[in-house]
Amino acid sequence: MSDRQGEVATVAGVRVERVRVAEGVALHVHRWDGDGSPFLLVHGLASNLHLWDGVAAGLAGRGHAVVAVDLRGHGESDKPDDGYDMTAVTDDLIELVAALGVDRPVAIGQSWGANLVLELGWRSPELVRGVACVDGGWIELQRSFPTWDECARAMAPPSTAARSAGDLEAELRAHHPDWPEPGIAGALACYERRPDGTVRPWLELHHHLAILRSLWEHQPSARYREVKVPVLLVPAEPDPEADASWARDRHRQVEDAATELPKVRVRWMKGDHDLHAQHPEQMAELLHGAVIDGFFAP
Repeated sequence: MSDRQGEVATVAGVRVERVRVAEGVALHVHRWDGDGSPFLLVHGLASNLHLWDGVAAGLAGRGHAVVAVDLRGHGESDKPDDGYDMTAVTDDLIELVAALGVDRPVAIGQSWGANLVLELGWRSPELVRGVACVDGGWIELQRSFPTWDECARAMAPPSTAARSAGDLEAELRAHHPDWPEPGIAGALACYERRPDGTVRPWLELHHHLAILRSLWEHQPSARYREVKVPVLLVPAEPDPEADASWARDRHRQVEDAATELPKVRVRWMKGDHDLHAQHPEQMAELLHGAVIDGFFAP
């Protein structure tokens, strides 16, 4: 099913392509050339590939080939009516790697994307040399929400109706004063800017809820012992003063994953859920180092 649709453009050394991965579904992809071990960068729910721009630049600057992708329904990729479950989106990644001919990349995902790359490593270990899970990969929403209705009520996205792009940017800068400019720009790229100056998410609400439902159903802990590739877990260090119970639960989830995964490394990092946007240089150095020291062996 996979089918290269050809290069769209080259901007500042970044190749922009659309890659067909399923009937009626082409994904928007950015690629950086390099001779070093390749990386595949996968964003989280309601996000987009630009949140990885800083990390991609850091990895490319260290000689690595890099691919970043807008998943179906997100950013500039196609937005089909269906196919938003964990299996279908993982299929997209499998088809993408095959279509691009990338030689066993290290697959890096954040949040929902971390659950996806863990699923990818479990299903198709021959396609990747390892996976890295940035503040995700262990997400099991049923621990917090026993029913889907509870989850949907608590985690449905807020409305952006009539919200201006300027107000959104001001809010992002206020909430993330230490984020570098590529991180702020990446967060803004989660939204389509309308001619009247208002914004709306690229990911439509019913697609968002379909993904959330699939994530609620996902049980990565059932995969841990069967994952054959090395796994790097990069959790955000919680603030125990803000919510001691939540911090203990976060540590317990990561410890459980680290105990069960056959080959695992854990590197806690202080910061937000979007560690890749907040600390791109630190993240790039961590990932590069895991290649250099042989954790992600060729």
